[in-house]
Amino acid sequence: MSLIYKGQNLFIDNTSIKSVVKKNITPFYVYSYKKMRANYQTFSSYFKKVKPLICFSVKSNSNVSLIKELGRLGSGADVVSEGELMKALKAKIKPSKIVFSGVGKTETELKVAIQKRVLLINIESESEARLIDKLSRKMKRTTSIGIRINPGVDANTLSKISTGKIDSKFGLPKSNFLRFCRNFGKYKNLKIKAVSVHIGSQIRSVDPYRKTLNVLSKIIKSSPINFEYIDLGGGFGIPYQNNEKKIDIKNYSKLVNKFKKELNCKIIFEPGRFIVGNAGTLISKIVFIKKNGNKSFIILDAGMNDFMRPALYNAKHDIVPVLKLKKKINGKVEFVGPICESTDTFVKYKNFSLLNENDLVAITNVGAYGSSLSSNYNTRPLAAEVIVKKGKIKIIRRRQKISEII
Repeated sequence: MSLIYKGQNLFIDNTSIKSVVKKNITPFYVYSYKKMRANYQTFSSYFKKVKPLICFSVKSNSNVSLIKELGRLGSGADVVSEGELMKALKAKIKPSKIVFSGVGKTETELKVAIQKRVLLINIESESEARLIDKLSRKMKRTTSIGIRINPGVDANTLSKISTGKIDSKFGLPKSNFLRFCRNFGKYKNLKIKAVSVHIGSQIRSVDPYRKTLNVLSKIIKSSPINFEYIDLGGGFGIPYQNNEKKIDIKNYSKLVNKFKKELNCKIIFEPGRFIVGNAGTLISKIVFIKKNGNKSFIILDAGMNDFMRPALYNAKHDIVPVLKLKKKINGKVEFVGPICESTDTFVKYKNFSLLNENDLVAITNVGAYGSSLSSNYNTRPLAAEVIVKKGKIKIIRRRQKISEII
């Protein structure tokens, strides 16, 4: 997390949150460039021996300015829609560093990806391969593809974000994968360049990755195709609360080093949350404080439309006051949003720093799957997004106007 108190006041890097609030209407997202850069460089350093192509997962945060900043650091992009592809290109990411993933790409999306000559289209079914071959033939192109394999590995994460088990909708089962490889000669306008795998998200144990590498090693050795790339996906978890542990990336990197040496291939990663998760904060104002029974409800102007993860995944994100007081609210405290849903709740505490109506709070670690999951539910405008870089405050998405959504 990039937040720190100086005295009673909350800062992001060396910039006070109060100074950011002066230029923005709450709620709004604020990102630390310093933290995002450090996360990217940390990830790169762990895998420096394999020299991977790092393709930032655009679905985790699709702000063009952030993608552009990561591109300057050397990142490519992993995209899952035409919209994300166009954002990556707008951010000056070269097509040769873009991987197009996703289980249900439309014909229109595939045409754009073929026309733009992205590095890889990761296919998830034989039907998709047939369609890409047909479109490539019509467009007089040879298209490079990766084959996503379903390794049948439990990622030991939330079921809603587990994607590597045999009963999930993702990838080709091992038997289908081998059959596809043996019969690949019939696809005249395709070139298999990669094997792709992605077993889930918010994974904080190395063990599922170890199992996945073992599955990949065996099946690649059984395949008649020499793959140039192995796309190992992402899913690297981060701690959202103080009692949660980090994934041991250093240990995983040792396994990947051995894997690459054994198979003599290039490695692709698709990190998202690991890069931007703890670089983002959602600043919100307290609208009302009300007491029902023995509980105080802190009603914020940010809701599940602005930040969906707690409602969607029951995710817990710590909330801290922008002005920290020594006095406490005694008893149960629940932070909630203004949306007409009982699921519009953020986090509960037994005691909390004294708060008043119109005070500001910071919802922490929201850089991934925050703004990218936001919506206009209840006809509420999308929040602004701001980046703090070298002491300068820059709006990278202005707050939406009501007139733009009615």
